[in-house]
Amino acid sequence: MTTNPNPPPYTYRHWAKADPENRARIHLLEHHLADVGACFEQLLRQPTIRQRLACSGGWDTLDETTAARLTVFAALHDIGKVNAGFQTQIWRREDWPGGRLPPSFRRVGHIQDLTPVLNREDADWFFPALGFAEMCQWDDQDGLIVCNLFIAALSHHGRPLNLSDTRSKNPAAWQPYGALNPQECTARIGQLARQWFPAAFTADAPPLPAKPAFQRHFLGLCILADWIGSNEHFFPFGDSPDSNYIARARQQAQTAIAAIGLDIAQQRAAFAGVPDFAALFKLDGAPPPNAIQRQAALATPLECPLVIIESETGSGKTEAALWRFARMYQQGLVDGLYFALPTRAAASQIYGRVQRLVKNLFPAAHCPEVVPAIPGYIDRASPAGGLQDYPVWWESQHGERPWAAERPKRYLAAQIAVGTVDQAMLAALQAPHAHLRAASLARNLLVVDEVHASDPYMREVLAALLQAHRETGGYALLMSATLGSAARQRWLAANPANPAAGEDMPLSAAIAEPYPAVSQSTPAGPRLDAAGYNDQAKIVDMETLPAMHDFDPVAARALAAARHGAKVLIIRNTVGHARRTQQALETLAQSDNRPSRASGNPAALETGAGDDIELLFAISGITTLHHSRFAAGDRRLLDASVEEQLGRNRRAGGRIIVGTQTLEQSLDMDADLLITDLCPADVLLQRLGRLHRHRRADRPTNYAVPHCIVLTPGADLSPLLRGRPEQDPNGLGPRGGVYRSLHILEATRRLLAEYPQWRIPAMNRELVERATHPAALDKITQELGAEWAAHAKDTEGGHIADRQIARGHILQLDKSFYENNDGVVFPSNSEERIRTRLGDDQVEVTLFPPPASPFAPESAIDRIALPLRWLGGQEIPESATAERVDGGFAFRIGSRQFRYDRLGLRRV
Repeated sequence: MTTNPNPPPYTYRHWAKADPENRARIHLLEHHLADVGACFEQLLRQPTIRQRLACSGGWDTLDETTAARLTVFAALHDIGKVNAGFQTQIWRREDWPGGRLPPSFRRVGHIQDLTPVLNREDADWFFPALGFAEMCQWDDQDGLIVCNLFIAALSHHGRPLNLSDTRSKNPAAWQPYGALNPQECTARIGQLARQWFPAAFTADAPPLPAKPAFQRHFLGLCILADWIGSNEHFFPFGDSPDSNYIARARQQAQTAIAAIGLDIAQQRAAFAGVPDFAALFKLDGAPPPNAIQRQAALATPLECPLVIIESETGSGKTEAALWRFARMYQQGLVDGLYFALPTRAAASQIYGRVQRLVKNLFPAAHCPEVVPAIPGYIDRASPAGGLQDYPVWWESQHGERPWAAERPKRYLAAQIAVGTVDQAMLAALQAPHAHLRAASLARNLLVVDEVHASDPYMREVLAALLQAHRETGGYALLMSATLGSAARQRWLAANPANPAAGEDMPLSAAIAEPYPAVSQSTPAGPRLDAAGYNDQAKIVDMETLPAMHDFDPVAARALAAARHGAKVLIIRNTVGHARRTQQALETLAQSDNRPSRASGNPAALETGAGDDIELLFAISGITTLHHSRFAAGDRRLLDASVEEQLGRNRRAGGRIIVGTQTLEQSLDMDADLLITDLCPADVLLQRLGRLHRHRRADRPTNYAVPHCIVLTPGADLSPLLRGRPEQDPNGLGPRGGVYRSLHILEATRRLLAEYPQWRIPAMNRELVERATHPAALDKITQELGAEWAAHAKDTEGGHIADRQIARGHILQLDKSFYENNDGVVFPSNSEERIRTRLGDDQVEVTLFPPPASPFAPESAIDRIALPLRWLGGQEIPESATAERVDGGFAFRIGSRQFRYDRLGLRRV
């Protein structure tokens, strides 16, 4: 190969990182490897992180020699950068002989392009130069475990190395080129590793653990170490070899890991203990904890790996979970908390409550920042909103540590975070950086609220997540007001990732189980303990109204109640029905043929009044409703306004709020009257949790007793089995509906007919089991005949398909990274996108120029999410031109037109 007679000065030293604005400014490869090795070494000095890694390998503790050996692999993560094809990436055209690349030479990367070397095709000198034969003595399987861990380290960019991909052959890149000598550099790095971590090369140590879980956990920590060690704030570039650089790297690694909140030794030393319940939550009047809170935080052993809290909505499950976390932190069982919720709105609502707990629990000088792990909900104007690859904003406006908030992939590395369950489930899917998420989560208590809301796909993913989390010695807590016995048995099984895990209880036994209750996984099997009733008991008058498609009667009932001072909540199953309900309300409230209240006519209270529009939900005088098709900034505004107008501290007077499923959980609402579409019994119980949520003495006289009106399509649901989607726009049935199982809806309809009053929580267990238990649904099939039998078969087929898709997407928990060249492989970017939920495809489109919010003219909406199906297969643009229209804005994508205003986003 031709040698460049005048090579650029930086070609004499192998680099790992370079400044894109100044190619002569580099960070030496050997320095970067020392940085990352030192960060990994420092991570393993954190007691909980070290214990979780040991547990993932089936060990109680991790000895120093094994820790050093793992650190060697972590330090070698970027060894692929020795090749000349990578090193010449920063060369300018004039740096090449003759001003062009030589024949048979091309620039390459350092990960997938390493596969021909690993397969001993392009560089047979590589393993001897690295001294790999000595490392292969570290296991008792002829080096197989060492190969697994080495390949895991090489997979640090978030996607496992595909050893079967042979498209990266480029022998010239691995040969000397001028001053670049890959073989000499590899040998030097091998010697440096021995100097840096001599304990790794001692003979007296147990063989490395063979469990695949250990490999996955090691990779996650390796990625974390690489991300920390790649930050120039702590590891500034250096292009001069330094024989004692490892000492500097170790000092900087210690500083970095403490600064970003992974080293909590000082925090633990300053921790004064958990205050009493009232002080922990700053409760007025110092009320004692209720039954479910005592059972969850005091009576249930803290060492249980999985605990499930089942209690009625509004009974204080969130405080029970947070109190249990505080006690687990005090005992040293966990370092932190990830609180997962089903929606961004729910996570945003809980975020403030967790913030208050953290401030009450930790001393001010060592109080961790609570990271909002909610993409799109972080203020884009903040420095943490748009960071580049390596510069890091290290100090927030409050002097806290926002490192984990910079990117969604880092959310789970936070000590305390609140976000959606999707962020946690990505740790169990074949998605980039899943191993980083899982390893980061392992040290913290995982709390998942509203687990009943999981569909078959999500349940499979969550089961895999729980299994992986428990394999590392992690702790999890699930919460629900309406969890069925089948799901509970599956979660509590010894291996929830096993599709056959858990046994179905007979229906009678499932109904007889106590409620409220706290269950736990034990070596002897699942255990469920009664908690006793809390102070949220209520008897709800249930009324059915066959007016699901008739919006005027619904509007009339709501307005009549609001005129009497009632707070009315209307929950429809679809956005379309919610909008039509809102429009019917506005039309009726603005009717001109009604007397004004100012006239003094008493009939105005019954027949309506000209100012009835003031009874409708509004923001800044603009009437609106609540659903998912609003921009993120407007959703935050809607959430806050709903809680202000219908929450604990609501003002006197009538109010009507219309919305969809976005209103059925997490938001703190206290309605006097609930009007809701027919939905599954467990969902209906959630919605009932918004009714008479708080004790108050100022309810209107006619609404002192909780009352719920359930809208139905009639007494016979069979026509929905035959209807087309356009004939069934109410969110029911198998043909495009929100709730595809008519069996569950029919079971719920029967419960409404049988019980005109629902006693909560005394009836919760019976209502849920009789509407969801397989035996109860089979009975409906037997009674209603062949058409329903066919629907049952179709429904189960859909569930099976969803579960199979999930099993194809989750991480292969029992597979190693290297198994005869057929190890762990993720789908390529061109394959189907791995998702946390099915049927959740959305695209985000940037709007230019950013139009104003219809509720807050000073706030701009720079992007909007819309369902992928709305585009009809058209190409997704990077941006769309927004044009102002009356009350909002409009934009076009191809032949499709869209409008956004006070009613949200819709197709025109």
